[in-house]
Amino acid sequence: MTCKIFIDGEAGTTGLGIRERLAGRKDIHLLAIPAEKRKDPEIKRDLLAAADIAILCLPDDSALETVALCDGLGARAPRILDASTAHRVATGWVYGFPELCASQPAMIAGAARVANVGCYATASIALLRPLVDAGLISPDQALTINAVSGYSGGGRQMIEAYESGAAPAFELYALGLAHKHLPEIMAYAKLTARPLFVPSVGNFHQGMLVSIPLILDALAGDPTPAAFMDAYARHYAGARHVRPAKAPANGRIDALALNGTDDMELYVCANETQRQVVLVARLDNLGKGASGAAVQNLDLMIAGAA
Repeated sequence: MTCKIFIDGEAGTTGLGIRERLAGRKDIHLLAIPAEKRKDPEIKRDLLAAADIAILCLPDDSALETVALCDGLGARAPRILDASTAHRVATGWVYGFPELCASQPAMIAGAARVANVGCYATASIALLRPLVDAGLISPDQALTINAVSGYSGGGRQMIEAYESGAAPAFELYALGLAHKHLPEIMAYAKLTARPLFVPSVGNFHQGMLVSIPLILDALAGDPTPAAFMDAYARHYAGARHVRPAKAPANGRIDALALNGTDDMELYVCANETQRQVVLVARLDNLGKGASGAAVQNLDLMIAGAA
């Protein structure tokens, strides 16, 4: 059976990445809206009614408008996979991070509405959730999350600024300390204390590193780096796209090494003498951080409907 898919916002970075990953698949029929008709609500409504699954690659306000259109379709409404941040902690939506816990793939497969995970949140939750579940980090632990992404995750204006040479080589941003990924990080990493999240952008197109420094003596239960790695190995056993990796002997991790893949690697970099650890996640912000994650969720949704 062929699944009819409509990508609302297919001309953006995430939408293009999804189309590229779906190209040539025989189990999918992509519905398209003519470029000159993209803002015509009647044509969009007709395409939504014809689709089995709608993938939203839109700014938050536009995603909310499309969901409202779907609400008005009643029984003809498609299932929705939303790549915006509009519904990631919303009631009635399933969080689209299949590796979150053992039951998450089945929840995604059976959901009518799935909120695709954010790029920074993917890495932060992947690093923290297994350790919170294992009791190695307390939900109320004071945490700092540092992150650097390629500029492709910043939208059209940022991409144009970097590619024209108008942007700096490196910059911190969101220094109002209210980044939009914080609510989902807290909710799905099971944190009760708000972490200090400091994102940044480097002058490279894609790739991402997220790091979380820890003082082991500040954690309850006297945990060890080996315990962290054991928790990751158990949590991600059998996972296709997320894997723990051995800390590099040279003490360096290249942000670009997983570009072009939909994978994520997790590292525990430790100095046991100093009782210090840095947890690191590496991924492609356009892969496991965006389009690759969306296709992973889409495949679960299609399988759930079979």
